[in-house]
Order: sequence, then C-alpha cells, then structure tokens
Amino acid sequence: MRKVNYDRFPSTKISGTIIQGWENIRAVTSGCLNEKSILGVDFYTGVHEEEVINALALLPDTTIIKTRDLMKAEEEVKIMTERFMTEDVLFGYITNLKLDNYFDPQKVKTAQQQIESATGNVIVIGTGAATIIPADATLIYVDMARWEIQQRFRRHEVKALGIDNSQDAVSLQYKRGYFNDWRICDQYKEGLFNRISFWIDTHIAGEPKMIDKDTFFKGIEETVKSPFRVVPFFDPAPWGGQWMKEVCGLDPEKENYGWCFDCVPEENSLFFEVNGVRFEMPSVNLVLLKSKDLLGEPVEARFGKDFPIRFDFLDTVGGGNLSVQVHPTTQFIRESFGMYYTQDESYYLLDAKEGATVYLGLKEGINKDDMINDLRQAQEGKIVFDTEKYVNKLPAKKHDHYLIPGGTVHCSGSEALVLEISSTPNLFTFKLWDWQRLGLDGKPRPINVERGKEVIDWKRDTQYVKENLANHVTEIENGDGWREECTGLHPNEFIETRRHWFTKPVTHFTNNSVNVLNLVEGEEAIVESPDNQFDPFIVHYAETFIIPASVGSYTISPYGLSAGQECATIKAYVRF
Repeated sequence: MRKVNYDRFPSTKISGTIIQGWENIRAVTSGCLNEKSILGVDFYTGVHEEEVINALALLPDTTIIKTRDLMKAEEEVKIMTERFMTEDVLFGYITNLKLDNYFDPQKVKTAQQQIESATGNVIVIGTGAATIIPADATLIYVDMARWEIQQRFRRHEVKALGIDNSQDAVSLQYKRGYFNDWRICDQYKEGLFNRISFWIDTHIAGEPKMIDKDTFFKGIEETVKSPFRVVPFFDPAPWGGQWMKEVCGLDPEKENYGWCFDCVPEENSLFFEVNGVRFEMPSVNLVLLKSKDLLGEPVEARFGKDFPIRFDFLDTVGGGNLSVQVHPTTQFIRESFGMYYTQDESYYLLDAKEGATVYLGLKEGINKDDMINDLRQAQEGKIVFDTEKYVNKLPAKKHDHYLIPGGTVHCSGSEALVLEISSTPNLFTFKLWDWQRLGLDGKPRPINVERGKEVIDWKRDTQYVKENLANHVTEIENGDGWREECTGLHPNEFIETRRHWFTKPVTHFTNNSVNVLNLVEGEEAIVESPDNQFDPFIVHYAETFIIPASVGSYTISPYGLSAGQECATIKAYVRF
C-alpha cells in the first residue's frame, strides 16, 4: 500500500483580513451601516438565501429589502426563459438575457423610493442588489462555486434566478443553471469586481467567512503569477470504481467514485488560505479577472474568458463500462445549442488493470442503418445492443493515449483510470447505449440516439483508429535526463499534448498559452522558476496543476520520494 500524498485541499497562502461567523460579520456590516445607512448584499445563484437574510435581519433598526421580491412574476420569467430552456430533458440554448431583464421596473422604482425615504438602516439582499442601491453604498458579495450548487440541486435546497424550481428534477435545475442563470450571473459579477468591498463564503452552511477587497485581490494576484491547483471534487457514478479511494484518500465506505473534476475552472473552487483559515470561492473569478495573464493573449483572443482545457478522472477500476457515446461536431453544437466550439477529447490511461479496454471508432464494413436501428430497439428495451458487433474494442494499458475528436463513437471500458483531456464544454455527450443500467437516481439515464446519428462520423472505422487515434506517440526532443514526446491531439482538435519523462530538471515554456499538466508517473515533483518569479511548487502523483501563460518558463524536476527516479508529466496547451 502506497502512502497517500494527493492534496485534496490545495490553496494559495496569503496574509490578510478574514472574519469568521455571523456574529463577527454582523459587527463589520454594522460598522458599514454607521458610515452609510444603506448596504447591498449581492448573491450568486445557489446561495442559501434565508441563512444570509436571517443572519443580517438581527441588526437593529434595519429594513431588509429582498431583490427576489422585485423581480418579475415567476410565470413571466418562465415565459422569458422558455426559448433557452427548451423542452429537452438535458439540453437548452445559450441565453442572451441580462440580469436587468429579470426585474420589474415599477417594483424597483418603488424600492428605491423606499430607500431614499428610510429613516433607519436599509439592507438590500439578493442577486442584483448592486443595481438597486446607490453607487456609493457599501457592497458585499456572497459567492458560490458551481460544484456546490450542484450538490444543493440534488438536495433540492436552492432556487433559480427569478423562480423557485427547487423541487424540479436535478437535470432540469442543472440545465437552467448551465444555459441561463450561471452565464447571466458571471457576466453581471464581472462588472462588480472593483465595486465589492467584502466577499462572503457560505459553502459550508452555518460557517460563513468574510474577506475584504484587499485580501481578495491579493489572493487573485498571488494565484495568477505562479503554478496553482483548483480544488478537486469527487462524485459517484453508475459505472464508478475504486481506484481514487486509495490514491486520493477518499472515504472507503462510499460505494464508488466515478469522477474527479480537478481542472474545470468554471465549476471548481479556489482556496485562499488567509492567516491559516481556508476561504473558498469559484475559480472562475480568476479567469474573469485575469484572463490575459492566465490564458495568454492569443488564447484569450480566441476563447474570450472561457478556460478552454479540461482535465478530469474517470474511474472504472472495479466498476463498469461508461456509456457508449459520441460528442457533437462544431457545426451541430453551434446550431443546436449556441456554443461556439465542441467537446473534443482524449483518454490518457493514468492506470489500467488486467482486462482494461477502450471502445473507439466503428468496425469496418458495418451497415450504419442496422446500427441505428439496433440502438433504437435497445433504447426501447426490445434487444440488448451488441456493442462489439459495431464498435472497436481495444486492449488498454497504462500510459496509452487515445484521441477522440467530435463525431467519434467511444467509451472507456472497466478496469481503467482515465485522465480525460478535453476542450471545456462538458455537458454535450450523446449517450447511445448504457448497458441496461440505471442512473444513481434509480431511473434510466437519457439516451440520445437521434442526436447521435446526426453527428457520428462513419469514416472513423478500425483502420482510421489505427492510423490516427490510437497511441500515436512520437519523440520530439531529448536532453540530459529527459525526453519529450508528442501524444496528440488529433489535427481537428485545438489542444496539443506533450509527455515528458525525466530524471533531471526539464525546462518548459508556456509559449503564450495556459499549460495544464498532470504528474502521471512518480510520487513527487517540484516546479520552479528559473528567475525566482514564483516560490517552488510541489506536486504529487495524479495531481493536475495549472501554469498561467504569463509565467513564461519553468522547470520540473523529481522531488522528495521521487528523487533520482524517472517521473512523467502530460501537458496540454492550445495549439496555434
């Protein structure tokens, strides 16, 4: 048994101001009200609204105005958002609404008149509070990472923007967040960064923490100038396995863990460790504030403030096969969902046990009409789909790399730990067959044969897979104690991947693109700056870490338990 050294709680360590507990937070807000009698407490969606309202309502001589009461009627909001939500159980269309569209102008006017005539203190609480209060009033922001919002969806604890959908199916709550609410809130929040005086973390119910503006920006600046990790989160899956329990130190009593999201900045958190206390916030804040430094100017020019590279784990060791699936083409995803690039991806085998396999591409000579007809009948429960009749089943071993451009039918088999390297859109998987299996909610998972048949590239057959997708590794360069290999990705994909094997320091260059890496071999490595631009940064086996484009050059060497041994990293960056 190896000793677990995977860090589940990575953080940027800074000094600054941090206030803990509602009683202490009330004392600070009371001081703000003494200076000015009006205070705004703005929210991201997914906050436990009543917790915040009840805590601040204890302040004496204070009127509370809730922004939810100033919004349009729920039926009007539903009609307004209907074209983005669509009737589909999973997929919507990217919104073009703004937060202002949610408010009833007459209700807002009445509330602002109430504020002007108030004789005591007034606190405006809720999403959009900053639009209601005067520009010179103190503004506090209660932020929330999407990973935690999703947990609250499952527990039916939170409301959406402008409506109470807390009792809806989790998939519908997620769809409204993904296609509508989160995009509106991110765009709105981006315009508030320089106006916010305090930030509150309520990710742990009943244990709020607050930092001031200077501490917030200090954490942002310290994070973006050096290597860093977002906070990984782990989730069970119908096919989930056992590998991550041992390697990542997870709860052994849980039935399985299928996912680890360890580089999805739109959904992950960042920890600032302020005077030894962890403060949690969405990592997307860093992308919104420092996109050019983080992504690199050419990447920002192409993707805006989207972080385009995603790393996650798929654990099927001791579990089952993933669903047989396909991702859409760029044209399909643009026309159908309003996205401007698709989910091209790859499977890097971080580990593979005996019998591990990958399903990839179609058998040569199959009849596509027969395959689609069989998939339809399987969806109706009339037959069991014969996957191996139509899809290539390849033996998989540790450090294999399989490339999966959009339109390629694929699936990880059991007994594998896949490091999935992909472009960011993470919702657009068209499941074709799910092995007669139920989801964690005890219901069949949605199958998308009709959408899938529109995007399958039928030329991606056995010969194509062999020539273009399966383990195309070429050595690029080597030096004293290191060698560099190109492992992909496919020419259709904008991500390039390079693997470095090293027993001595190896120099890397960001080349104007954010670099995302994982230590795929070796217990520990150290990342250092040749000109001492940042402090040495230690990474452990299986940890994903991010190098901002502005870092420029850096070295990686074996460290600690790996000193003198061969280590390896896989690195992804945007290809120009």
